[in-house]
Amino acid sequence: MSEDIPRGSRFLHSDDPFDFHLGGTLARISLAYETWGELNSARDNGVMILTGLSPSAHAARHPENNEDGWWEPMVGPGKPIDTNRFFVICINSLGSCKGSTGPASINPESGKPWRLEFPQVTVQDIASSATRVIDHLGIDQLLAVVGPSLGGMSGLAWLQQNPGRARHFLSISTAAAAEPFAIAIRSLQRECIVSDRLWLDGKYSDDERPATGMRLARKLGMLSYRSPQEMTQRFGRREEVMFEHYRFGMDFAIESYLERAAVKFVGGFDPCCYLYLSYALDLFDASEGYDSLEEAVAPIVLDSKMVIGVKTDILWPLHQQSQLANAFKANGVKTEFLTLDSIQGHDSFLVDYDRFLPAVDAYLKTIK
Repeated sequence: MSEDIPRGSRFLHSDDPFDFHLGGTLARISLAYETWGELNSARDNGVMILTGLSPSAHAARHPENNEDGWWEPMVGPGKPIDTNRFFVICINSLGSCKGSTGPASINPESGKPWRLEFPQVTVQDIASSATRVIDHLGIDQLLAVVGPSLGGMSGLAWLQQNPGRARHFLSISTAAAAEPFAIAIRSLQRECIVSDRLWLDGKYSDDERPATGMRLARKLGMLSYRSPQEMTQRFGRREEVMFEHYRFGMDFAIESYLERAAVKFVGGFDPCCYLYLSYALDLFDASEGYDSLEEAVAPIVLDSKMVIGVKTDILWPLHQQSQLANAFKANGVKTEFLTLDSIQGHDSFLVDYDRFLPAVDAYLKTIK
């Protein structure tokens, strides 16, 4: 496999059968996670980070892996998610290909990757699998749950399943359900992959994957993760030929940018895992089975809630952040809604640290 499972990852190999939300059971699952800091004697300083679609559990460097993590400026000693103060746990999502069990894992009965025989993964499954890690670590109640993007959805689902097991909740650029535009973008991404001639109904080999479909899916994704304002500012109409030119393309700097991002992604993420997690995003609706989102979050007991959104996020627009904040406020939870003026769109939490570091730091300094 070409997927990179970070050095220093820990693994919980759980032999308790795992029942999936939409049906299907696995006799055994493995979950990759990493930790930073020390669990205090009261075991009440745990902060759980749930990730977006593609990151591993390696959010930051640690003695067993000195490579920068995907949230390096955010997590560490003296940083906003302060590992001198908190015991931080980052869990790789069930269904991923970064160490946790997923469609790219080996089916013990066939000796081959599960691929499309893997049960459909939902956000609820990601949440309930994370509970196994928290239980394994002997933590009855977390100090905080932190979730950007898909991680925010997973955090919300986790709190619905465990209404009293965290005192604070920080959600970043997320929502209680995907809107039609976001579903449409991800649907096109999935169509790119399954239309690739090498898709072979999921029976591709590690040597010959549906790389063209993955490239196109990633490019579509990048258009939705960033913003037109940023692209105008960074690239304009500047010409730049970094890749092989063809008759109708690769003239402009923006094209090279998208190609670099796509090439980097293709070899680092399994196509089936991408499809499963992308679809999980679209399936989730925190208010399903309830009359309103306010009713859906009513059982959740929190000391505080922080919602951070970005003006240029077209995937999870600000009105969805506002809906989430208002739902918790309506249930008496002390809630703050912060809008940041970033131009990097949905991905701002990964790149605009000038704005995000102070915002997260200010909130986490208030919790206890």
